[in-house]
Amino acid sequence: MPKKIKHRKHHRGRSSGKAMAGNSIAFGSFGLKSLENSWVTARQIEAARRAMTRYIQRGGKIWIRIFPDKPVTFHGNESPMGTGKGAVDHFVAVVQKGRVLFEMDGVTLDQASEAMRLAAHKLPVKTKFIQKEEA
Repeated sequence: MPKKIKHRKHHRGRSSGKAMAGNSIAFGSFGLKSLENSWVTARQIEAARRAMTRYIQRGGKIWIRIFPDKPVTFHGNESPMGTGKGAVDHFVAVVQKGRVLFEMDGVTLDQASEAMRLAAHKLPVKTKFIQKEEA
């Protein structure tokens, strides 16, 4: 959950287009790139991070390039219409096509690809393993 947010409750918004920012590797040598637009919850991000960290056994470094700062509200079951917007239930990160979700460095190519594969299973988007081009 963010420390401070501008508005307590957000609109849902649109989920189309492709990422203009955060679409290339900036910190590490390997990355996991999204191929779809979706919401990724804070729990899914944490599950993916744990899967990667557990596989590389505290070796190397992991960067998380997305942050769940969008509140999602929820109404209880069988609540009548017209009682206002529901309470904030959880937070999501809005992920667009082409966005780099995670980056990794300090591990071998095989370790990185396997760790990212395990992390990808925890996420609701199709992803692609990418490498930094050595120029």
